[in-house]
Amino acid sequence: MAEVKFSPQLGNVEFCTLGMFILDDIDFGGARPGVKNIIGGAGSFAVVGARLVAGLTHARSVSWIVDVGSDFPSDTLAVINSWGTDCVIREDHRRLTTRAWNGYHPNEKRDFKYLTPKLRLEPSMLSDAQVLSQTFHMVCSASRCISIVQEIMRRREELQQAGRPPSATHASNRPIFVWEPVPDLCTPEEQEMFFAANRVVDVVSPNHLELGMMFDQPGWTEESEDSQKLVQKILDSGIGADGNGYLVIRSGKDGSYAYSKSLKIWLPAYHQPRPEGATAVLDPTGAGNSFLGALAQGMVSAGREPFQAIESELAHAGEWKEAKASWGQFQNLPMALICATVAAGFVVEQIGVPKLTRSGGERELWNEAEFTERVRLYTQRLTRTLKESPQRHLLTN
Repeated sequence: MAEVKFSPQLGNVEFCTLGMFILDDIDFGGARPGVKNIIGGAGSFAVVGARLVAGLTHARSVSWIVDVGSDFPSDTLAVINSWGTDCVIREDHRRLTTRAWNGYHPNEKRDFKYLTPKLRLEPSMLSDAQVLSQTFHMVCSASRCISIVQEIMRRREELQQAGRPPSATHASNRPIFVWEPVPDLCTPEEQEMFFAANRVVDVVSPNHLELGMMFDQPGWTEESEDSQKLVQKILDSGIGADGNGYLVIRSGKDGSYAYSKSLKIWLPAYHQPRPEGATAVLDPTGAGNSFLGALAQGMVSAGREPFQAIESELAHAGEWKEAKASWGQFQNLPMALICATVAAGFVVEQIGVPKLTRSGGERELWNEAEFTERVRLYTQRLTRTLKESPQRHLLTN
């Protein structure tokens, strides 16, 4: 098996995930036949989201590690290689590739278990270039989240003291940490650690079911008074080093809700139900991971094509302009949320990852569609509903 190994210069990595690559078996609960050997894992899907936003030009700014065992399928490597990311393949033929089983139930409930021993990624495994990434994506417990952030910041400080980064600002500027709490530990017993972890990250993002489980509720809904009190409790406890971070609640077919101390944004899912009841959504596996990978990459992608498309479509939306003034240090977050919504829309259209092809040289098609064009189409829809009901989408305190 050929080894895929790119070595970006220090300071050139924009996105790095500590999520794992996993080969998935998926059981749809009798709704359709199950499948095996599917590219999966939080790391893989987060990379797909980041890669969609980065585009071909910035593909190698997306960095990750893939652990390969003796049973790794060669066609899987070809798919990974086609993305052109900064992918470090670590081969160990003494072990099996990490494999897992996903079982789906009604109401978006999912069961998950490992079929082979997992090999967890640690900050010590990251290269110097990866440690200096501008953004990090993590899927882990609250205690491990705190440990990862501390270790990455310690290594960055060491690199700065050694004069390794291309500029002092690259090591001294704090990166953006996006944390996805691991579902199994979204329990009432974890609440205090959850609050503690929130204070060391910039974005915390459970889904609506996980947030409900964490606080012993059947689920989180935007319309519920108890759910809104819960949001306020989390914000009051503090997110981020300065308390101005974001809670982003992924709510499946209902889209996403982002909250800060001064802002609320609701964005509907990319795929909406059709009048005849048909839907383009085939498999939700990995959509949340891809959403957050795209969100992280989007927060450092200002001025590029997807953002240009968003700004062009929203140029005359007065409500958007007024709200933008209150977005503070994360001016890019609302645009990044749009990119994340569109990225998740690609992921749900098939079992596994979306298919990448190229047309006319450097024109990239994912599932036979251009990412930036879908961003434009989605933003056009958003512009119309903003005019009809601005308070439903944007609220400022």
